[in-house]
Amino acid sequence: MATAYVLPIKTAAALFPLLALLLLLPTAVALYRRHGVMSRGRTLSLYGFLYYSLTALCMTIVPLPKQTADMCQRFAMVAHPQWMPGNTFRDIWKEADHEVGLNALVLQNPAVAGTVFNLLLLLPLGVFLRYHFRRSLPATAAIGFAVSLSFELTQWTGVWGLYSCPYRLFDVDDLIVNTAGAMAGWLLAGPVARTLPTLESLDGRALAARPVPFGRRLTALVVDVAGYVIASVFTAAVMMYRGGSAPVWTLLGIFVAWFVLLPLATGATPGKRLLLLKLVAEDGGPLVAWRLALRALLIGALVMPFLAGLFLALLTLLREPYPSALFATVRDSGTQGAAAVLTALSPAQLLAVVVGFTLTASCVRKTLRHPDRLAPHDRVSGIHNATLPHGRAVREAARAVREVRTAAGGTAMADRAADWGADRTADPVADRPAAAPSDRPAPVAVGADRG
Repeated sequence: MATAYVLPIKTAAALFPLLALLLLLPTAVALYRRHGVMSRGRTLSLYGFLYYSLTALCMTIVPLPKQTADMCQRFAMVAHPQWMPGNTFRDIWKEADHEVGLNALVLQNPAVAGTVFNLLLLLPLGVFLRYHFRRSLPATAAIGFAVSLSFELTQWTGVWGLYSCPYRLFDVDDLIVNTAGAMAGWLLAGPVARTLPTLESLDGRALAARPVPFGRRLTALVVDVAGYVIASVFTAAVMMYRGGSAPVWTLLGIFVAWFVLLPLATGATPGKRLLLLKLVAEDGGPLVAWRLALRALLIGALVMPFLAGLFLALLTLLREPYPSALFATVRDSGTQGAAAVLTALSPAQLLAVVVGFTLTASCVRKTLRHPDRLAPHDRVSGIHNATLPHGRAVREAARAVREVRTAAGGTAMADRAADWGADRTADPVADRPAAAPSDRPAPVAVGADRG
């Protein structure tokens, strides 16, 4: 039974590196916007959850059967869902050949093994929901049921229409057992969560050490480079579609607009705005155009090989026929293919690429060795990064304001209640105020006058 799960686990292990690489940038953006930092603990927990989710999905659909003409006949037994709760117990009794014994009913019963695997399938989900996402037990049960239902529907629909008929059974008992597994994981995570430091405390330590993390700035730079490249390619495509060409000044104009004009008008590039960063001058004054231009020039020359080495290579290619051999050699694999690509580049292009990567590595080294992690373009231009409040900080500030208002309101109500009680128990004649706050006489005062 356990060997049936080896292939799904291997499949998940093979797909995870590619998926992790594809999701690295959006994951970094989400974490920096939400928590202000991409701490190691939170990153490890999040990527652990990603690997678990991929493994659980592979266990649901892998191995994929071969599509044949008689496929629906081969899997006719699982064509209709099983809606009767408790059918698992009948399967256990059937697999035991109606024999009562520990081996027949439990140890050597494949139906029991399948139920245990279904219980363990969503058990890590409960752990992650409690420790990483801070969800309650009812929320965990609802999420576990929803995830299990998505798995069962994936099986019932033949991977959402990929196959003409289902090849695995939709079983209502699986929904019950999977949901119970998620709830069991939530309960088991309690002692572990109490012994481990909270992710918020890990984030706080990282932010205390580096208020403006290097990774946050690097992520913003990657977003800016990607945005600049996309804008340049789109502009060039539009100009070529209209029968013209994309001159060099167009690319330079987009670069100046992206890294100089937008920060001058808004205080940040689009990438920095996305990562909740802003540019500030060291003297506290307004941003100056020439300092922003100097900073952008240094970024293009020191930080980004795309805008240093590879961009210079692109300028060279625009002035000569494009080497068609480059497209033919990139299809080769291994070291031979890489050597062929390098051979296809001209000496000037290859030198530009090497210089760009060398300058980038030198800039990163100097930035990491600086006490305040300031990059060379920050120190030379006199403009550096500052952080805007991230999502969790904004929510915590709003919660603190609400608590202060609630406490202030409760204190005022308590003071009014105490004053009212003191008025009720005080001597009605001696403690009567000189001027009543209302024209209506107090009942106690009337009684005292009568006596």
